[in-house]
Amino acid sequence: MGHRLPFVLSPNSKYSFMGSKDGELPAPKRYKRSTGRGCARQTETDSLSRLPYSSCLSPLPVPSSLEHSDEKELGLEPRLHDTPEDIFFEAAVNTIDFHPSRDIIAIGDVDGDVYVYSYSCLEGENKELWSSGHHLKSCRKISFSQDGQRLFTVSKDKSIHILNVEEGRLVIRFSKAHNSALNSLLVIDEHLFATGDDSGVLKIWDLRKGTSIMEMKQHEDYISDMILDRNKKLLLTTSGDGTMGVFNIRRRRFQLLSEPQNGDLMAISLMKRGRKVACGSSEGTIYLFNWDGFGATSDRFALKAESIDCMVPITESIVCTGSTDGIIRAVNILPNRVIGSVGQHMGEPIEQLAKCHMGQYLASCGHDQKVKFWDISSLSSVIVDDYRKKKKNKQLKPLSRKAFGNGEDFFADLKEVAADLEKEENGGLSETDSD
Repeated sequence: MGHRLPFVLSPNSKYSFMGSKDGELPAPKRYKRSTGRGCARQTETDSLSRLPYSSCLSPLPVPSSLEHSDEKELGLEPRLHDTPEDIFFEAAVNTIDFHPSRDIIAIGDVDGDVYVYSYSCLEGENKELWSSGHHLKSCRKISFSQDGQRLFTVSKDKSIHILNVEEGRLVIRFSKAHNSALNSLLVIDEHLFATGDDSGVLKIWDLRKGTSIMEMKQHEDYISDMILDRNKKLLLTTSGDGTMGVFNIRRRRFQLLSEPQNGDLMAISLMKRGRKVACGSSEGTIYLFNWDGFGATSDRFALKAESIDCMVPITESIVCTGSTDGIIRAVNILPNRVIGSVGQHMGEPIEQLAKCHMGQYLASCGHDQKVKFWDISSLSSVIVDDYRKKKKNKQLKPLSRKAFGNGEDFFADLKEVAADLEKEENGGLSETDSD
């Protein structure tokens, strides 16, 4: 067969060949994942660099970057949205974290790749700053340092990496940090950080000494999440064995384990100005503990959710939860009420939630290979009345314009799912590697 020239689009015509003289654009390049593990890869901001070649019989769709460039040429300002646009990836995203002072978000996926993006509410202004392929297996947790200058990552390959945020350069590597795959990470201060693995081992690391200064195994299963008290004295862990662990990191000793709960404990948050600890379980229940009463729960609240896989506190009383059913719920703690739905990933499990440094956006990542942004600015003014009778309504109240209940976004998501199903039937959708 003869070689077929692919089409590319120009701003001045509907279609044009690569060899055309008028309005010629650079030829699109095939996007290749870097297999080199020793350096970060700087990326082009033009989305044309990621477009695949297309045959003459199937012209390329109009890239959003060209639409935006047309607007600029016409002197039109980019459209302003309530939230940044979704960011799409080639693999399922495991973990996300916002920069503590800048409009930057870090992402880690099941292929072990790490990405750093700047985000904006202006259409087409989300920009990939750099990406890194240092991990050999899935990147399971990612976190910025408190000053925002370093990025910590842990992986299924048992390694810990610390990268320079400005350049994506690998600064420190602990290649065999644990004997089992790493699963959780918590930055304590400028020198200390904690890691937990699949076998229940907790380690505290000191960057000044370049090694771990505390190692304990009190859990019988993986450590899923960790938090610190406000005095940075006690570290609390949740585990797949259904218990919450309490560790005194100042004295470097174990304090106690809670009674085991039904299902795995997946996530943990401090609420009510540190007086309450909320733990989410794989059974869809939030367990509440009193501070200094860690042995047994003080209350429990069952959500109509398949599970609670991740949590992030929004206010002292409101927490957002992510579930395997793909719904992000806003939940009030004491009185215990589900306020409504912040957003959704259309039936795909949600891996992690994160709140931006200004507090107005919530980001979520899931198995649909997207990072989505949600407007949560209205939640800060929500007050749940203790005496109001609970209404029996099966449908969750939409708390943002993109949540279920907004007809336009709902049907847009349905079309998107229908398109994905059509691709699967035609064999055009490849499966992602599981974590």
